[in-house]
Amino acid sequence: MKLILAVVATDHTQVGGGAPIFYARSEEEKNEVALLIAKILGAAVHDLQNGVLVIVQH
Repeated sequence: MKLILAVVATDHTQVGGGAPIFYARSEEEKNEVALLIAKILGAAVHDLQNGVLVIVQH
């Protein structure tokens, strides 16, 4: 079963819901934060192509 562990975004209007949400100040920070969280949790980062990255446990 796949599970969304976290969401990383730069625009607070793009996201909402039950997973923890991390807001970044820039695209670079968004990518760095997502990769670090994924590494810590042993998960994968998926880009939704709308400014939002989701971290998924496979």
